[in-house]
Amino acid sequence: MHEERTGTLRRDAVGLREVLFQSVTAMAPAAAVAASIPAGAAFAGGSLPLAVLIALVACLFTASCVAELARELPAAGSVATYAARGLHPTVGFLVGWGYVFVEMLVPPLLLLQLGFTAAGTLHEEWSSYPADLWWPWSLAGAGIIAVAGYLGVRASARFGTVLGVFEILIFLVFAVLLIGKAGDANTLSVFGTSHTADGYAGISGVFAGSVYTVLAFAGFEAAAPLAEETRDPRRTMHRAVLGAALGIGLFYVITTYAMTVYFGPDRFAKFGASGAASWDGVARASFGLFWVLVFLAVINSTIANANACANVSTRTAFALARIRVLPRLLATLHPRHRSPVAGIALQTLVAVGAVLGLGFGYDPVTAFLLLATVIVTVVVGVYIVVNLACTGYFLRAGRAAVKPVRHLLFPVLGIAAFIPALLTAAGLPVFDFVTELTAPVSYAGPIVGVWMAAGVAVLLLLMRRHPERIAETARVHLDASEPAGPRQDGAVPR
Repeated sequence: MHEERTGTLRRDAVGLREVLFQSVTAMAPAAAVAASIPAGAAFAGGSLPLAVLIALVACLFTASCVAELARELPAAGSVATYAARGLHPTVGFLVGWGYVFVEMLVPPLLLLQLGFTAAGTLHEEWSSYPADLWWPWSLAGAGIIAVAGYLGVRASARFGTVLGVFEILIFLVFAVLLIGKAGDANTLSVFGTSHTADGYAGISGVFAGSVYTVLAFAGFEAAAPLAEETRDPRRTMHRAVLGAALGIGLFYVITTYAMTVYFGPDRFAKFGASGAASWDGVARASFGLFWVLVFLAVINSTIANANACANVSTRTAFALARIRVLPRLLATLHPRHRSPVAGIALQTLVAVGAVLGLGFGYDPVTAFLLLATVIVTVVVGVYIVVNLACTGYFLRAGRAAVKPVRHLLFPVLGIAAFIPALLTAAGLPVFDFVTELTAPVSYAGPIVGVWMAAGVAVLLLLMRRHPERIAETARVHLDASEPAGPRQDGAVPR
C-alpha cells in the first residue's frame, strides 16, 4: 500500500446529517440514558427530569461557544485551534495535547463497556457462557472501528449515522410505551423539587443530580474536527454542534421523564444502571422481548461512540502532526480514502493495548471507571478553556464583532456549569454530594498530571527550537492565505 505524507483530508465528503450524527453518537445517547444519567437519581430522585433539563440549559451555554468558534474557525484542530486563537498558541498546543490523549482513550473505554455488557447479558441468559469472556467482543468492536476509519470519513460518518438513528429510535419507542403504560401517573411534578432523594431535599438535590447529568452531554463538540471534510463547514459546524446538544438534551429529558413516571417518582432514588431498578430490568419485567432491543441499542451505542471519537482523535492528531508539533507520521493519509491511516493504526493499538492491559490487569468494569475518570476530567477542563477562548477570540476581533450575550455572558455561565462537574469527575469533595475516589480510579488525577507535565516539557522544547510550529496551531488550513495569528491591528482574521 502506497501512502502520502502530505496533502489534505477529503474536502466536501460529508454534509450536515453526517456531522450532526458525529456529535450525536459521540454523546452515546442510549448508553447515557441507561447508565450515566441514572447516577443522578441518587440525589435528584424523582425530580431527575428537572435536573436533566437544568443540565441541558447549562450545556447549551458551552455548546453555543463551541458553535460560534466552529463557524469562525473551521479546522481539524478544533478545540486546539480555538484556544490558540482565542487565548494563545501555547494554550492551544496544551489543549490539543490533552484532547488527543483523552479522545484516544474513549474507544477503549467504550470497547470495555461493549465487552462486559455483552458477556454479562449472555451469561445471564445462558449460564454456560462465561461471564469473564468479555474480551472477544471488545476486540471485534476494535476491528469494526478500524475498518470504518480506514475506509474514510464518508464511510465512517455514514456508519455512525445508521447506528445513531437506531439507538435513538429504540429508546424513543420505549419512552412512548412507558408514558402510555404510566397512564394517570403522568405528572409534571417531576419537573419540580418535591421528589428529591432523602438527605438532598429541594433544589440542592436537583443541583447535585444535574452535576452528574452534565457529564452525559460530553461529546457535543465532536463534529468540529470534521470541518475540513465537510461541505459549507462554517454553517454546517455551527448547526451540527448546537443541534446535537439541543436534540440529544431533549431526548434525555423525554426518556428520563418517561421512566420516572412509569417507575414512580417517590421510588426513583433507588433507580440505577443495573438490576431490576434499571432500564434493562424494567424492559425485562414489563415488556417481554423488548429488552433485547434495549440491549442491542446500548451495544450499538458503544460502537457508535467509539467510532465517532476515533474520528475525533485521528483528525486532531492529523492537524497537530501536519504542523509538526506531533510526529509527522500521524499526518500520513491514504492516497484514495484520504483517511489518516497512521493515526488510525495508532488509535487501534492504543485501544487494544488499553482494553487488554487494563481489563486483565484489574477487571473490565474497574478499567472502565478509571478511563472514564481520566477522560471526563480532561474533557471538562477543555470545555472551560474553550469558553474562555470564545470570549478572547471575539474581544480580539474588535468591538463590532462582540455580541455580549453569546460571547461574554454564555462563556461565564458555561464555566460556572462545568466547574462543579470538573470537581465531581475528579472526586474532589468540595460539595457534600461528591464521592472521594478510591484506588485505582483515584490514579486518574496523577495520570492526567503526568501527561500534561509531559506536554509542558514538549512545549518548552518546541518553543526553544521551533517556535513557528507552536504559532501554527492557530492556522485555519481551509484558508490557505490566512496568517496564523492576529493581524497587526490586533484583530483576528475572519
